[in-house]
Amino acid sequence: MDTHFLDLKAVQNLYGVLKASRRLCVFTGAGISVPSGIPDFRSADGLYNRKSGYSVPPEQIISRSFFDAHPEEFYAFYKANMLFLDAQPNAAHRYFAKLETPARAVSVVTQNIDGLHTAAGSTAVFELHGSVHRNFCMQCKKSYDAAFVANSKGVPRCTACGGIVKPDVVLYEEPLDENVVYGAVEAIRRADTLVVVGTSLVVYPAASYLRYFSGAHLILINRSQTALDREAEIAFNADVVEVVRALEALEAG
Repeated sequence: MDTHFLDLKAVQNLYGVLKASRRLCVFTGAGISVPSGIPDFRSADGLYNRKSGYSVPPEQIISRSFFDAHPEEFYAFYKANMLFLDAQPNAAHRYFAKLETPARAVSVVTQNIDGLHTAAGSTAVFELHGSVHRNFCMQCKKSYDAAFVANSKGVPRCTACGGIVKPDVVLYEEPLDENVVYGAVEAIRRADTLVVVGTSLVVYPAASYLRYFSGAHLILINRSQTALDREAEIAFNADVVEVVRALEALEAG
């Protein structure tokens, strides 16, 4: 991949920071999964700019009140626009997973629901907004995988009791899981290096958790500028895969 436009000095500095880090936290948003074929939310081709076929915007369709009132319409939209079960981890997911060593703890705090960090091999992943890969019956709590939901006709129903099977995804109007939030905040608070990737930092409360970081190195990698770029030690306005390819080239010598 062409990385000629990247600041080589900045890449070298980032390489040194990552190698020296002992408690690394990677905070990710939708941008890290775009190279895997999963659209983001707010770009021109993003989820929120897609025609839903309904009289309400996508943000309303993926709210808890809409789910409860119109489950058929919710699942039609959800299956068509939020399930990408053939997507695979890209070079960025894999790179951050490989940074885990006995001498370097790496935690991932993600706003994504695609499960690609775990699929790449990261072992300490805090999914703030849940995961499409976990689903449960709202009545008897029986668990189901994402394929069950994707292959169901209409509203997925529990094979044991007939209840509606709901994705373990945080919808609008729903609170975040307190245990996940606690783990995420602790990972950010304890990190000596925080790498923020693929997020515009406008989704709250998730973005607010960055204020707990008091470590030595704040790194930003996002295609567009963010409110924290000026506070970062190193900031790349680029595709994270391009940055990773440049880091891998340094590693290879």
